[in-house]
Amino acid sequence: MLAAPTGLLLLAHRGAGVLGCAGLRVCAGGVGEVTRVFVLPTARGQGVARLLMRELEREARVLGLQALRLDTRTDLVEARGLYSSLGYLEGEAHNADPYANHWFRKDLVG
Repeated sequence: MLAAPTGLLLLAHRGAGVLGCAGLRVCAGGVGEVTRVFVLPTARGQGVARLLMRELEREARVLGLQALRLDTRTDLVEARGLYSSLGYLEGEAHNADPYANHWFRKDLVG
C-alpha cells in the first residue's frame, strides 16, 4: 500500500491538473522500493520525474531508510537514463517480477 506508515504516493501537479506520480513502499532492512513513477506524455522533458524522484529520496531519508531500489523494463530507455543520472546503480535482480528487466539501487547514507 502506498500510504503511511508503509509507503507514500507523491503527485506532481500544475494548477488542478496532475502531471505525474511516484510511489514508495517501505520494505524490511531499511530499504524503500520506488514504484509507479509516471509522467504524462505532455509533461515529459520538463524535469517532473526528476523532481518526483528527488522528493521521494528526501521523504525516504525522513523515514530513516538507508537505500532505495527499483525495477524497470528495457523499453523505458529514458527512465533508465534518469535513474542512472540520479545515482542509481544497476545490479542484480531484487525481485522476480516478470515485467522487470533492470534493477537499480541507491544508498541514501554515506
